[in-house]
Amino acid sequence: MADLSTVYMGLQLRNPLIVASCSLSKNLDGIRRIEESGAGAIVLKSLFEEQIQKEMVDDIEQYIGPSWHSEAYDYVNKMGMELGPREYLTLIEESKKSVGIPIIASLNCVSTGWWKDYAKQIESAGADGLELNIALLPHNVKKSSEDIENIYYKVLERINEIIRIPVAVKIGPYFTSLTQFASELNKRGAAALVLFNRFYQFDINIEKRTIVGANHLSTSGEMSLPLRWISLLFGQVECDLSATTGIHNSESVIKLVFAGAQSVQLCSVLYKKGVEYVGTILNETEKWLDKHDIQSLDQIRGTLSQAESTSPELYERLQYIKALVGIE
Repeated sequence: MADLSTVYMGLQLRNPLIVASCSLSKNLDGIRRIEESGAGAIVLKSLFEEQIQKEMVDDIEQYIGPSWHSEAYDYVNKMGMELGPREYLTLIEESKKSVGIPIIASLNCVSTGWWKDYAKQIESAGADGLELNIALLPHNVKKSSEDIENIYYKVLERINEIIRIPVAVKIGPYFTSLTQFASELNKRGAAALVLFNRFYQFDINIEKRTIVGANHLSTSGEMSLPLRWISLLFGQVECDLSATTGIHNSESVIKLVFAGAQSVQLCSVLYKKGVEYVGTILNETEKWLDKHDIQSLDQIRGTLSQAESTSPELYERLQYIKALVGIE
């Protein structure tokens, strides 16, 4: 029987399947179900920077500036009532008492402000790790790519100054030089990079003339983006690589391990098929490994990455040509 155990962010996991930050992990009952499903670790539902601000100041109005749309204010108000900072710390403490798999907290942040001290409380509550979900939309014409990247660096550096638990950074794919950016995050103390943040898209209802949400859940075809970049980054950065977005079956898991992923994060497929589907993916992954006489994931991890290619300088171009002419 193949050994599915892995080490991610220095944490020992029974397998590489992690339930990503989502509403499935927002309460203790959900967290228990996730452990029972067989998952190797859990990333708690993200706590937003604005929620921390809302609880820590007497008058939130002083923090509402041009960047705060009235709907955003209402949304943060609603989130705060559902799972605010105090409740979040309690959830970490109760989870650590109730389940045996690693609990990774998640902060959604967009600034380098004083909220960073809350990360210390997350560590004290018992979280095994912290995932920084930094989501910045480069919409300001006056801000360069370097300006945007420096915000990521400062957030990560300030967090690492005050906590000792491992920190992962979840990023999107839209950077001028993603390889260099990943390398710089690695140098600044990222224990892992989570590729990629799937930004929720919007649409326009032309009859009601309103903005509406679109593409709430991912499709399996979206896995090709993290697959490509993990295969390119493996061997170029020392930190772990975790794949997320479009991972819907065991075949995707195996492909990503071949590319170099240390772990994979599941979300949309669990909304579609239920948390218990984690067990199905695990069983199918194990069967494939046994069928091919593969003893452990380390045996295949990164073997189909660019770093292991006999012609690394041609790797990207060859893949482009193959995609055009349909060659396997």
